[in-house]
Amino acid sequence: MNPNEKMDIREILKDLEHYRPRRMGWTWRTKVPEQKIGPFTYKETSEPLKKSIPLPAAKYFGEIDPQPDCVITTEIASGRFEDDIRRMRMAAWHGADHMMVIRTTGQSHIDGLLEGTPEGVGGIPITRKQLRATRKALDLIEDEVGRPINFHSYVSGVAGPEIAVLFAEEGVNGAHQDPQYNILYRNVNMQRSFVDAAVAKKIMAYAGMLQIDGAHNANATAKEAWKVMPELLVQHAINCAFSEMVGMKKENMALSSVPPTAPPAPALSYDLPYAVCVRWLFSDYKIRAQQNTRYIESDTREATVTHVLNLLVSRLTSADVQSTITPDEGRNVPWHYNNIAAIETAKQALLGMDGLKEMVEFKKDGPLPRMVRELAERAVLFLEEIKEIGYFEAVARGFFVDSGFYPERNGDGIARDPQGGVAAGSIVERDKDYMAPVCHHFGYNNLPKGLEKPCDLIGGCTLCNRDKIVFIDELDPEDNVDKRLSRVEKDLAAGFIKPEVQWAMDGYITLTMFIPEPERVAEFAALEIARRLGLEEAEVIHKGIMHPAEGTLVEVKAKVPFAISRDSLKIPEKPEILSEEEIRKEIAAHPMKVVCGTVGEDEHSVGMREIIDIKHGGIEGFGIKAVYLGTSVPVEKMVDAAIEEDADAILISTIISHADIHRKNMERLARLCAEKGVRDRFILVGGGTQVTNELAVEAGLDAGFGRGTKGIHVASFLVKKRRELWAQGKGKKSRDD
Repeated sequence: MNPNEKMDIREILKDLEHYRPRRMGWTWRTKVPEQKIGPFTYKETSEPLKKSIPLPAAKYFGEIDPQPDCVITTEIASGRFEDDIRRMRMAAWHGADHMMVIRTTGQSHIDGLLEGTPEGVGGIPITRKQLRATRKALDLIEDEVGRPINFHSYVSGVAGPEIAVLFAEEGVNGAHQDPQYNILYRNVNMQRSFVDAAVAKKIMAYAGMLQIDGAHNANATAKEAWKVMPELLVQHAINCAFSEMVGMKKENMALSSVPPTAPPAPALSYDLPYAVCVRWLFSDYKIRAQQNTRYIESDTREATVTHVLNLLVSRLTSADVQSTITPDEGRNVPWHYNNIAAIETAKQALLGMDGLKEMVEFKKDGPLPRMVRELAERAVLFLEEIKEIGYFEAVARGFFVDSGFYPERNGDGIARDPQGGVAAGSIVERDKDYMAPVCHHFGYNNLPKGLEKPCDLIGGCTLCNRDKIVFIDELDPEDNVDKRLSRVEKDLAAGFIKPEVQWAMDGYITLTMFIPEPERVAEFAALEIARRLGLEEAEVIHKGIMHPAEGTLVEVKAKVPFAISRDSLKIPEKPEILSEEEIRKEIAAHPMKVVCGTVGEDEHSVGMREIIDIKHGGIEGFGIKAVYLGTSVPVEKMVDAAIEEDADAILISTIISHADIHRKNMERLARLCAEKGVRDRFILVGGGTQVTNELAVEAGLDAGFGRGTKGIHVASFLVKKRRELWAQGKGKKSRDD
């Protein structure tokens, strides 16, 4: 793919029936114990990417983009696989290598394999077409960024075994699988859930998939999540033991460890002991660290801070897979840029804490080890009680997701009937002559002796002979990817541009506004503002109370009712900005002096000082000597001072714009320089909130700078303009002189 071109979804879909996944199984990052990247040495990083987008501040450090040592997840939930693919490409460039397509409804509710349907249930990539198109796209994306990318979904519900086979056939690399999830949260019959899990896990083990369990759902469901910590450990233990019995390797099992609290609770006092206990008891397994979304509201700042605190726990306890939380998690709005923000948060925090474990250690006495041991003891006692009465009976009595801190019980746990639930009574004992001529089969199979592979009896199963896989395209003539693409392709071909946050050209934007009114008044005032702006489908997605009476911050989501024509845009050529190093080197070799001031009767000084001062990244930081004359400086004085100081340039700030004062000031500067015969000697620059480069050049200056200008922009222009003048034999003195 060309990094400067959009991904062609049509090209991905072309000849999809002939696509074959190029590998099976999970891939870990290649860790580098110690490496020097740019000016820094890192202890907990992995191999760099071939192409990526670094953190914003990386521009100060040579655009380096170190990659943390653990796999980083992004959970994508647009509900349309063609848009998921685009988001995956963005995520990969920012450092994600675990693309988890999370359900937007209940995948575990489905009763059969939904091959050929357009969207599965609620937008899950459960059809062969969705899986195949996504894996094919990820092949291209991983070639682009230079790192293997893991694709992940869910093996759950009573269709779990069929889904596991489908995933193995289509090169899915990881999946959630935990029979307890089906029982507790989807009321699948207990016997059926464990039988299905055995079959699914057998297939997953063959394919080398990473299994993630579902224990974390307990503290996402319990009334008081921090009290189910012993149960979480028990659920992990049950699923790990069962998975091993089926034949899954320990290194392919990841415990989904979720911190049990969130601020304003003393989070680390609870979360860290729990994480240490998990790592201690399950040291042979992988840990997938996920955030606790139970306590997340619509405040993106709060969610991000919670995420960072969770990442501190991950770094201290060596998580193998680091899940990320979108800052809008509490809004249930799966927007492109918030996926990226979450990845950036994880990358920044993990890199910032690189080497932390070498500098700190846990106290061997004190509260931490005592709390860890207490949690372990409670979990062991819990497990012993379950062993005594049986797991199914324990579920029937409501032992799980009870908000009591074991051995306390509050009687509010999830109770299920061992003889009831979805698919109850559907387990049938195999006859003595039962035979299944397929590979990686779980349980009793009466096969003839001497077979090398069971599927030799039928000329190969779909795991061994992909030609036997029947590819079903679309069944619904109206709701399918081709219809969705055709709706937007006409606008794209015409050069129309619309904002988007979830689906291609969906037209959604957000507005953030402070309204000096109480919450209820502010909410409806914001909706009225959106209506008067001509926005459609306006909805308040966040309210932040600044004070009960003084005001409320409101964020509104709405749709714009128009598209912008690309051809109608007037886009000026982007100026080339020299690097800081190149500017400093030039000034060191050829010193530069400038005269600066706010002209006319203008008393504004802040803007000019920000362009000059070292503290604000001003031109002095590059070695340019600035002679600042202050505010309300007559234009004549600026010119005389430049002559007297033997300056290279004159920089004027002109903010006031009534009666076109800003334009007249710039014209006067150019005219006076010409009258005094020094126009070719000085570089003339104007700046101000109403100044544009076009306006300044029309007024006779060399350049103009408006809002958003930084010192480096001005410094870069001055260096390049002086080079240009020297080449023409102009300026204060030529390079040859």
